[in-house]
Amino acid sequence: MNQEEKLSILTSGMDEVVTLDEAKELLTRDGKLKAYWGIEPSGLFHIGQALVGARKVKELESLGFEVVVLLADWHAFINDKLDGTMESIQACGRYLEDCLKGLGANSPNIKYVVGSNIVDEKEYWEKVVRISKASSVARIKRAMTIMGRSEDEADSDASKLIYPAMQAADIFHLDLDLAIGGMDQRHAHMLARDAPSKLGYKKPVALHWPLLMGLQGGGRMDAAEFKMSKSNPDSAIFLHDAPDVVKKKMNKAFCPQSQVEDNPVLEHARLVVFPEVGYIHIQRPEKFGGDLKFENYQELSEVFGKGDVHPMDLKNAVGRHISEILEPVQKYLAENSTNQEEVMKLVGLKT
Repeated sequence: MNQEEKLSILTSGMDEVVTLDEAKELLTRDGKLKAYWGIEPSGLFHIGQALVGARKVKELESLGFEVVVLLADWHAFINDKLDGTMESIQACGRYLEDCLKGLGANSPNIKYVVGSNIVDEKEYWEKVVRISKASSVARIKRAMTIMGRSEDEADSDASKLIYPAMQAADIFHLDLDLAIGGMDQRHAHMLARDAPSKLGYKKPVALHWPLLMGLQGGGRMDAAEFKMSKSNPDSAIFLHDAPDVVKKKMNKAFCPQSQVEDNPVLEHARLVVFPEVGYIHIQRPEKFGGDLKFENYQELSEVFGKGDVHPMDLKNAVGRHISEILEPVQKYLAENSTNQEEVMKLVGLKT
C-alpha cells in the first residue's frame, strides 16, 4: 500500500483533518503509531457514534496503528452521567467495549483502557495541572461544549472545569500521535494541540467525523441539538434496536419529498449505509418503477432531489440496510449479554 492509499484510508469519512500536512508526515514515520478515541460511558450506544467510530478504529488498525479506546469513567462521573455512581459508569464502559468488539474492533492492536487506570498515576495529574496553568479560564470554558454543557454550568459545579484539561492530559499521558472523535470533540483536541507549544508535549494530529443528524431533523441546529441524541429515543437508532423498532423509528423520520439538505434519512444513507454496505437497494413494485440500486450517495441524492424516489421507499431501504448492518453485533451482544442488560436497567429499559 502506497502513501496516497494510506492517506485515503486515514482520512476517509472525516469532516476535518487537523492538519492534512501533518497527517501525511505522520504516515512516513518509522515505528508503531498510536491513536486514541475517548468515549464517555453514559448510556446505550447509538449508531451515530458506534458504527462510525468502530469503522475508523478498524481502519486505523489496518494501517498499523495501535488504537487505544479510552473508556473515560472519571469524565462521565464529572459529567453527571447515569445515576452518578462509578459502579454504574464502569458497567457501562464494559458494555461499550462489548459493543465495539461485536462490531469487529477486536484485535491485539486495539486496546481498551479504563480511565481510572491512568488517573491513579501522579504523572497524569501533573499534566492536568500544567495544561490548566497554560490555559485561561475562558479557554477552558469554551472547551466545555465537549461535555454537552454550556460555559456557565461551571459556576454551579467547579469540577466541570477540570474535564477539558483531563481530556487533553489523556492524549499526552498515553503518548499518542493521533486523536479521533466526532466534531463535538474538536475543542478538546484543539486544546491538546495548543498545549504542546507551551509545555513541550507531542502535538497530536486530529481527525473529526461528522455528527449524525437525529431522525427528527427539521432544520439546521447547533451541534449539541443537531447530533443524534440519546435523550430522545425516536431520534436515535441504538445498536440493540430490533428490525421492527428500526422500521418504526425510520417511518417517523423527517424526510420531505425531494429535500436533500437537512434530510436525516439521506444522512443515514450517506454516513452509515454506503460506508458499511457500499450500495443502497430500494425495493418497490413494478407498477411504481421497480427496484433501484445506487452505488454511491451522489447518485441517490440527485435522484431523490428530482422526486423520483418516494420518501417511504427511501426510509424502508435505509432502515432495512441498517438492520442488516446491526445483525452481527446484536448476535454478539446476545451471546455476551450481562453488561448490556445492566445498562438497560440503569436507563430504565426492560431486557
